[in-house]
Parts: sequence; structure tokens; C-alpha cells
Amino acid sequence: MLKIGMLTSGGDCQSLNASMRGVAKAIYDAVDDVEIIGIEEGYKGLIYGNYRKLKPRDFSGILIEGGTILGTSRQPFKLMRVPDENGLDKVQAMKDNYKKMGLDCLVILGGNGTHKTANLLSEEGLNIVTLPKTIDNDLWGTDMTFGFQSAVDIAANVIDNIHTTAASHSRVFIVEVMGHKVGWLTLHAGIASGADIILLPEIPYDIDSVCAALDKRAKQGKRFSILAVAEGAVSKEDAALSKKELKEKQKNPRYPSISYEIGAQIQEKTGLEVRVTIPGHMQRGGSPCPYDRVLSSRLGAAAAQLIIKKKYGRMVGIRNNEIISVPLADVAGKLKTVDPESSIIKEAKALGINFGD
Repeated sequence: MLKIGMLTSGGDCQSLNASMRGVAKAIYDAVDDVEIIGIEEGYKGLIYGNYRKLKPRDFSGILIEGGTILGTSRQPFKLMRVPDENGLDKVQAMKDNYKKMGLDCLVILGGNGTHKTANLLSEEGLNIVTLPKTIDNDLWGTDMTFGFQSAVDIAANVIDNIHTTAASHSRVFIVEVMGHKVGWLTLHAGIASGADIILLPEIPYDIDSVCAALDKRAKQGKRFSILAVAEGAVSKEDAALSKKELKEKQKNPRYPSISYEIGAQIQEKTGLEVRVTIPGHMQRGGSPCPYDRVLSSRLGAAAAQLIIKKKYGRMVGIRNNEIISVPLADVAGKLKTVDPESSIIKEAKALGINFGD
């Protein structure tokens, strides 16, 4: 019998269920005697032995269902080697439970932190295959992560809906999009919905440049302006600070988020009326879009093939629309950021989008 464990770790997103379904359907179709064990609440379940046997019917009807049927949790990689409050060795506990379940392979779906731990377990001798999940699209080794396009659709729809109210009241609207360290989601949603200004973590902004762009639009007779701002956007002044200085500054924030700070500065410098909208976790929720359903199905089928061929220690991904796999050691700890000199940024600037630089 082939015994496969499966877990989802880190922040939730659309298409986790679709990806698990892809793995399961391909395995059930190719292998006569197989058992899939669902590990609940991510690595937490693997550490403390919370799991259950899954049947083929558990994967039925979940292609269009958001969230994760297994539940998830955040277990910071930096704490994996630190014993819990009862002195439990987490890494050893995960290895012990893997053996207790009699697994031939463990399938892990997650983002950057998840892949660091997945690589650690692989180095500890466990058979690991992973799938790339994150709305941030910041995993190295794949052109696209599942969940990203669904989140783009939601964020873009929010900005789309802001257009009419912004025009009606001649206001400046700031829509804050998820993305602490990278700006892929903000960039794509901003371009897709016609944002006038896009602020990303990778391109520190000058508030005077932002205000000048708004003033230029006003002089051109434009009744409103829309900014798509990544939650991790940073000013040039803050970008020049050391990590220690920036951490100290952020201890007692004056504003709820960066968007409110930018909004206050715009109002002070230009006198324009500003409103802030934060869709927040809406961007993670709901059904996966058709693109993500197709991508997840393809990735799941490819992961099943890796398991059947016993090619472990790898992540499945997509490159130039072809499904590929890459070593976990090459993925773990690497962040795929937006290159300020990339063609998509240049093309966006050619459209008249201002990046605050």
C-alpha cells in the first residue's frame, strides 16, 4: 500500500482544496492500493499527531471551494528548532509522527515559511513533495503560485468599484492591497483596474513625487485619482534606515497602516480629500478563479507523478506555461521580488502609471 500524508500550512488562500484534489485524483487513478492521511492544522498537526484518514469522497466537490478542508496554522520556521512550552522537540516529533503514520511520502502545500520547514524535513530524511501556495506570488522557482490570480481578481474588483464613488466625489482613494515584502499582487491588481499610482515595497516612494502626480492629474481636469498601495510600501526615508532604526520607529505607529500615513501626507500637502479602503483578508477568501483551478489541477497531477516515480525533495511549479519541478533546497529561503527595472514596470510607466520614484 502507498501511504501519503497531506497538509496545508501558513496563510490560507483560494485553490488549496483544488490542489489537494488534483494530487488525490491523479494518485487514485494511477495506484490501486493507496491511502491518503490528512494532517490537520498544518505543521501543528504533524507535531502533535492530529490527523485522519481521507477517502475519495473527501475530495469530491472541493474544486471550487476556497479555504482548506484540513485547516491550517502558522508555525514560524525560526521556532522549529526551539522546544515548545513542554520541552517537546518539534522536529523530532514531526519525524516520529511521520513514521507512526507509516507514510511513504508527505505532500505539503504552502508558501515561503512552509517551504523552509519542508526543506528541513527533507534534509532530515523524510520523503517530501510540495506545491506552491501564496497570494503573494513570491515563491522562487515558479512563474506562478496558486491563489495569486484569484487574489488579483478580488483586489482589482475592489479598485474597479472605487472608480465610481471616487469620480462622484472628486476624491483621492487609496486601496491597500496585501503584500508585506513583495508587490506582485498590488502591481497586477493596480494595472488591471487602472490605478493612477502604484506603490510597492520594491520601489521606495517619494511623497512629493506622489503629490506632484496627483497635482498633474488635477490640472489635466481629472476629477479623481486612485492609488494601489501594497501594505509593505515604504518611503525613501524609511528605506534608508537600518533595520534596527526602522523597527524602533514602528514600535509606536502614528497611523493604523501605511495607507493612512500616505493619505494624511497627501491631504496636508495638497488639500485634496482622501479616503482609504482596505479589503484585507477578503483577498484570501472565496472560490478560486478558473485560472487557479486549472493551475492547481495541473500542479496536483504533476505532484502525483513525482510521488509515483519516487522523486522526492522537490516542489512542482510552472515555467513558460510548462509544469516543472525544482529541488526544495533551491526554493527554501528565496524570495521572488518585483524587479524595478523589469519590463512590466517599464510598460506600466509607459501607460502613465506613477510609482512614486
